[in-house]
Amino acid sequence: MKIMICESSAVVRSILQKKLESFSDIELLSSVSNLTKLLEPLSSQRPDVIICGNKGDDQGEIEAAKIICNEDKIPLLILSSEKAGREEASPACFIKDAIKSHFSSAKERFTPSAFLDYFEKPNLQGYTDDFFVKLLKKIKEMAAKKNQLPEFRKASSCSSDSEQSLCSDDFKLLCIGASTGGPSAVSEVLSSLGNDFPLPILYTQHIDINKDVNLIHWLKDVCKNLQIKLAEDGEKALPGTVYMAPADRHLVIAYICDDELPILRLSDEEPERFLRPAVNKLFRSAAQKYKSSLLAVLLTGMGSDGAEGCRMICDNGGWTIVEDKSTCAVFGMPAAAIECGGAKEVLPRNEIAKRILTLVDK
Repeated sequence: MKIMICESSAVVRSILQKKLESFSDIELLSSVSNLTKLLEPLSSQRPDVIICGNKGDDQGEIEAAKIICNEDKIPLLILSSEKAGREEASPACFIKDAIKSHFSSAKERFTPSAFLDYFEKPNLQGYTDDFFVKLLKKIKEMAAKKNQLPEFRKASSCSSDSEQSLCSDDFKLLCIGASTGGPSAVSEVLSSLGNDFPLPILYTQHIDINKDVNLIHWLKDVCKNLQIKLAEDGEKALPGTVYMAPADRHLVIAYICDDELPILRLSDEEPERFLRPAVNKLFRSAAQKYKSSLLAVLLTGMGSDGAEGCRMICDNGGWTIVEDKSTCAVFGMPAAAIECGGAKEVLPRNEIAKRILTLVDK
């Protein structure tokens, strides 16, 4: 069982880490001082439970807790200093209230109890063998409860004649969003689009600073059928060319030219839910400008970035394809899009390019 630890006290963090690592069925993935520091390792690692011993009254901690529980769907066990039954009086109730408010608008099968629970936090002399036996039991209970939740329902693809007519719009732009596992997924889709693809392609990938240029070079080697470049502020996006958002800058559309091609804008606006570039920024911008002429694909990734944008695309008459769980490295972003009603179709990765070509009537 994989866990992460978040504890502001270095002493307590050391105690938790040393003892939990002694259990043969526990694998400690990370041990940090606050929840925000867990967001980066969560992009590549997925624990069964996160243990948090912090107060939770800092806004950054609260926002991180929302992402962990409500978006990444990872159980969070809060070590509270208050006696059992009095967690409402604990500083950790800040996190509890934040999570409850987010779950209040979610579908009923996602309940707070599956992702948030409490365990009494002892004083320094209280970290006994008995404490850790009970703690391990609680961790296993939370992990089991999470695993018992139903799988996301698969959205249906076009099948009837009436549904097929909805799938055939005069598309002018293709947008792609991805995170964990994205480069491999995107390269597979792009390389299968053939030569002379008729639309511009805008691509937002969660990527570390200074690694975007290397990714562009790699994609050029793998996807020789398309032109691929980092997007530049103010340039016109041309058919058959992929424009990737630079690391740490949002990619949006400034306006549409008379020839229906987009002029790109790079934005230094604040990160959205700790992400810059954010897929939602691109998808919302494109949805507003292109409406029913927009085709978007959301691929593998942790969290929920892109889900809101997919929903807006659907609401504006556009079409969305999200990657099926069977081929995702992490079924987070696609799952969130399905959950919020932002997926017109759900397809395994190896079928997405073929479907795109059908939709654009190549």
